[in-house]
Amino acid sequence: MSETVRRVRIMRYGAGSLSELGDVLEEAEITRALLVATRRGAAAVGDLPVAGVYDGVHPHVPVETVREAASLARAREVDGLVGLGGGSAIDTCKAVVAELADDGYEPLPRIVAVPTTYAGAEWTPYFGVRLAPGRKGGGLDERATPIAAIYDPELTLDLPLDVTVGTSMNALAHCAEAYYHPDAQRRAARHADTGATAIAHALPLVVERPNGIYGRSRLLEGAHRAALALAESGVCLAHAMAQAIGGRFGVSQGSANAICLPAAVRFNAEAVPEAVERFATALGTDDAAERVAELAALGGFRQLRDLGVPEDELDVLAEAIAARPGARINPRPASVEEIAGLLSDVW
Repeated sequence: MSETVRRVRIMRYGAGSLSELGDVLEEAEITRALLVATRRGAAAVGDLPVAGVYDGVHPHVPVETVREAASLARAREVDGLVGLGGGSAIDTCKAVVAELADDGYEPLPRIVAVPTTYAGAEWTPYFGVRLAPGRKGGGLDERATPIAAIYDPELTLDLPLDVTVGTSMNALAHCAEAYYHPDAQRRAARHADTGATAIAHALPLVVERPNGIYGRSRLLEGAHRAALALAESGVCLAHAMAQAIGGRFGVSQGSANAICLPAAVRFNAEAVPEAVERFATALGTDDAAERVAELAALGGFRQLRDLGVPEDELDVLAEAIAARPGARINPRPASVEEIAGLLSDVW
């Protein structure tokens, strides 16, 4: 593969753009690709120019599925992975690349992401996996960063309301934390400006008219920008809360972020007021946390108890959150007691 292709992002955008997958694979010099998706996702798109299909993707990326997909990738001698679906499909691809790298597999497969939700993680090297019931881990491997993405709003038209809103909230959390992550690059905030504005504008339109291509397209654009913002920054307290909740109780990261993000933004406003004010401006409001809560409510996300999180586990959960990297790097240090208070406020 040429160095030019290795460094340059390849993108296709627009209704019907999945039909260009063959062209994208050719441009990326991928000759044997493995489709990685859920069973439903793989069946929905029909025949694609791939050498094999792994349709065992599950939420939270159980480590067993990573091993299965990696085994199939070895057997088919693939040089590319097409992650079709939400964050779990794309994270599965990233985790497979990391596992194959550890095994000395060459050449390492390059990833083409085809996001069908708004999770906004397709341009990053980060991935999460479920190591065991109630225990979620993650990784970071630059070699696992997708080199191409296809954004096709037609693939999102049947997305349920809770998934639409939940994954949008996950993307919005990427935007929020890009403003105040200590290691954020300057362009992270510019991507976050565009992403947050697009999501705040488009999400109500999509909720009102789920089958509208315009709203879905704008929302997908917002998620794309959120992914770029994350790639130039990292995650903080809101994501640490969502990751711990998801790992312990099986709650989707988007659903957890929908409830935790307003609390985390309010908490951080004291330490980084200018960053939170810029986030509010992008959202078209003077109260960022309140606007995020309003958007989350469009999907019915209001309290952790509604997601099955038991009140008597909040203290243990707070300890797990405090130990996560996102909480440790948060611009305002958060003690276990303070995190427990935030959880109690949104329970």
